[in-house]
Amino acid sequence: MMDLKDLYRDVILDHNRNPRNFGPLPAASASADGFNPLCGDRLKLHLRLVDDRIEDIRFEGQGCAISTASASLMTESVKGRTRAEALTVFERVHHLLTDDAAEAGDELGKLAALSGVREFPARVKCASLCWHTLVAALKDDAAPAPPAVSTE
Repeated sequence: MMDLKDLYRDVILDHNRNPRNFGPLPAASASADGFNPLCGDRLKLHLRLVDDRIEDIRFEGQGCAISTASASLMTESVKGRTRAEALTVFERVHHLLTDDAAEAGDELGKLAALSGVREFPARVKCASLCWHTLVAALKDDAAPAPPAVSTE
């Protein structure tokens, strides 16, 4: 029987190798840039908002496997959600990544795969870059999204 850690690792590897929603988004209504100077991960996030709902979302850039997989998982999880719902998912994932006592609940679905990143504190910034960039895009903040605060 497959161990939960193996399943999570497979989800991360799959989303890194075959990122969903990767590429430009014509007629985006919001965009934001994210950069992690510690490792060089770069991300540009594009959103098409219709009536406060994320109708489409795509990302471009280069990053490590964790950064790419997290962005891919994020785009799948927030597409079709309202701005408020996407911000709630951000809060849940941020808590999952930064709180050692946090448990991945069923409501997170595939996003629970990101829980393993906590074992590598230096990689938390890689996993959270896209999420902070999402918040910047949803708040229409033109400034680059800051890297996440380290849990060290």
